Parts: sequence; C-alpha cells; structure tokens
Amino acid sequence: MIKAKPFVKWAGGKRQIIKELKKYIPEDIECYYEPFVGGGALFFDLAPKKAVINDFNGELINVYRVLCDFEKYTKMCNLLKAYEAKNSEEFYYEIRNKDRNKSSISKMSDYTRAARTIYLNKACFNGLYRVNSKNEFNVPFNKKLKLNTYDGENLLTIHTYLIMNDITIMNGDFEKSVENAKSGDFVYFDPPYDTLNNSFTSYTENGFGKEEQRRLFDVYKRLDKKGVKVMLSNHNTPFINELYKDYNIRVIKAKRNINSNGKGRGSVEETIITNY
Repeated sequence: MIKAKPFVKWAGGKRQIIKELKKYIPEDIECYYEPFVGGGALFFDLAPKKAVINDFNGELINVYRVLCDFEKYTKMCNLLKAYEAKNSEEFYYEIRNKDRNKSSISKMSDYTRAARTIYLNKACFNGLYRVNSKNEFNVPFNKKLKLNTYDGENLLTIHTYLIMNDITIMNGDFEKSVENAKSGDFVYFDPPYDTLNNSFTSYTENGFGKEEQRRLFDVYKRLDKKGVKVMLSNHNTPFINELYKDYNIRVIKAKRNINSNGKGRGSVEETIITNY
C-alpha cells in the first residue's frame, strides 16, 4: 500500500521522528484521534481505518475537506498550476492579502481557499504558517520564483484514503474533538509546543500559551481516567515535565526547521509522554 505524505510543510511536523513515535503506538486501536493534526505526518503513516482528526486552523481543515471531493480537489489543483505560472513577489502578496477583506474571502469557494492555503505554504518564507491578532496571514515571500505546489500522485492517494475509510474531519477546539473517545481508542496530542519565552504560538489568532497547556493536561488526565490510551509530544521544558510528572516521559532529539526566529531552529529535545 502506498502511504500518503503531508501536503503542506507545517511547524512541528513529525516526519523525521515518526520511527520514534511508532515505537510507542498501541497495537490494537479501535479509533485513532489526532486533535492537532497539522500536516498529518503520523496520521498518514499509520493510515487508520477509523479516525477523528481535528485542527483549530480552519483554512488547513478546509484543505482536508476539499481533498475528500474529487471534483473540488481537481479544481484546486488547476488553480495551483495557474498560481505556479504566475508566481512572483507581487502575485504572492496579492494572494496573501485576500484575507484582509473578510467579506471577500468568506465568499471565496472552498477549493479556491484551499489553493490559496497550499500556495502560501509553498511560497512563503520557510514554510511558516503564522497569523496576526486579526487572523491575517503575515509571513513574507520566500523570494523563490520556481515553485512546485503539489504532488498529484500524493493528493490522489490522500483523496482515496479519506473516502475509503471512516475518517471524521473536525475544525474546532481540541477538547471537543476527543469528547467521544473511549477505552480501546488512542489519542495523539501534538499541540503547539511549550516554550521558555512564549515565542511563536500563533498558528491561529488565539495562540497557545501556558493556560492552554494546563487545559490540555486536564483533558489528558480525563482521558486517562476513561481508559483511553494517550500519547503527547512537546518540548522538553521544566513546565511540561512538572505537569506530566506522573506519566511516562521519554526524551528524544529532534530537528526543527520552522521557526520565526532562526535561533529556534536546529537540534532540540522533545518529550514523548504516554499514560501506558
């Protein structure tokens, strides 16, 4: 079976540590939950037959939903081909600034919005997804004029997988997305990471600070009490170690290539935390 790959470059992506993560995946899973799915590296690698995926980023989830519809995703690909041909600094900012007009972008078709999301991800600086307090994408152009926005074979693999299996796609709060998780299910949390200085948590306009990390921990505990198997990834910080001190914490080395600050890239220590 050909496995799908992420269709976007996403901060915190797990492709380079999948082997480490898979060491701790339970053998028998009734339903797989990933409340911060992002680019979906682990999700696509495991390819569960039943899953609930979620992300708070509505533009990202819109792409997943468009990929479930063959006609819409074909139209999205045609737009991406046109964007590749027009790619320039001027064109990039024209597409980027469409979210400055809320009325206009709300009337945009879902496949046009999906094409915009993928194009910006491929053409922006370092593949960084960042929005301001008004939920406006604000990453600069990457200065590269030659662009390959998508892999047609991979998108077809994703489309086929999503429609041939029992996959629920949600766009909302992580807590709500796991409400129905029960014993026998598996939840993988890959939230925006804790930082020592609260830098770069703006995947959405709301950010993800210490209070959200504490709320996530409360959800983790509730799932544990329900008998759900739970795994979480995060930075190896004193705050995270103190929160999850009663669970199994494993420290691994990872490389990070996406960060708004260059000093935040490179080799870092991450934690894999399980309740089993």
